[in-house]
Amino acid sequence: MVKQLEAVIFDLDGVITDSAHFHYLAWKQLAADINIEIDEAFNETLKGISRMDSLDLILAKGGREQDFTLAEKEELAAKKNAHYVELLKDLSPADILPGIASLLEAIRTAGLKIALASVSKNAPMVLAALGLTDSFDYLADAAKITHSKPDPEIFLVAAAGLGVAPENAVGIEDAQAGVEAIKSAGMKAIGVGTGLIGSDELVSDTSELTLAIIQKVFHL
Repeated sequence: MVKQLEAVIFDLDGVITDSAHFHYLAWKQLAADINIEIDEAFNETLKGISRMDSLDLILAKGGREQDFTLAEKEELAAKKNAHYVELLKDLSPADILPGIASLLEAIRTAGLKIALASVSKNAPMVLAALGLTDSFDYLADAAKITHSKPDPEIFLVAAAGLGVAPENAVGIEDAQAGVEAIKSAGMKAIGVGTGLIGSDELVSDTSELTLAIIQKVFHL
């Protein structure tokens, strides 16, 4: 069967909007509360990873992996999320990353389907704040999966939600774990940023993302 581009699947943080800094501020505060220090370089290792997996990495960094029960860890994660949600209150359409709004329109005009693949449980709230809820045909978020990136599950769920075969979709990510998830799902991958190994195409920032690049990478 001849492959045909039918859908584009986007990550959220770092691709649609940059709420990664809000995540950093919330994790940094939580880590400080339990006497662990993290910096922005460490925060890069948390990109694309679920909340609980991120907490495990922070605890490991501080040598405190065995210091908390599962219930206590869930309480810590909830505390971090409450802080993050508070920081998101000022999010608006002005926070959509450069070129994304016009790209979504171009993809829609071309008759392609659009999905979001975000491990954030706050993804629906973020899309609503950005005014982009109606721009997506399907939302795959943490509530719909059991395995976090780099496992391909979230991209496979997104493709299934759109009713397209994975090989007929292109995924867009800014994190290494995300690119690996896209490729493991059998899709073409466009990376946003630098050093994203395995990307079929790499752009330095979202302003360089175009429908032409998406179409080109599908035919590589």
